[in-house]
Amino acid sequence: MVGHFARAMNQPPKDINGARVVCYAEISDSVRPTAATTHRRDGHVLGPARGLVICQYSGESSFYLFYCDEDWSVRTDTFHLSLEDAKHQAEFEYEGISRYWKDLA
Repeated sequence: MVGHFARAMNQPPKDINGARVVCYAEISDSVRPTAATTHRRDGHVLGPARGLVICQYSGESSFYLFYCDEDWSVRTDTFHLSLEDAKHQAEFEYEGISRYWKDLA
């Protein structure tokens, strides 16, 4: 990669915040943050995530879209009733991310 995201990220762990990773995508220069939503943490507006992870907690049918930093630490998240809904939200916020989803090997 070139540009802002010069360093490729490692693969995320199998579990993040106690939830099983279903799939993940690294934000690269070929993905455009749309600024269609604003995420806040501790009263501060967060910039674009470095990676996205869709996770599921044991015994639940719903999914979480985790917005992560370069070390796969969760900065914020959104709740979704289906995997498709989580991926749709990711594309709404990061145009072009759909082609980068990877299943965790």
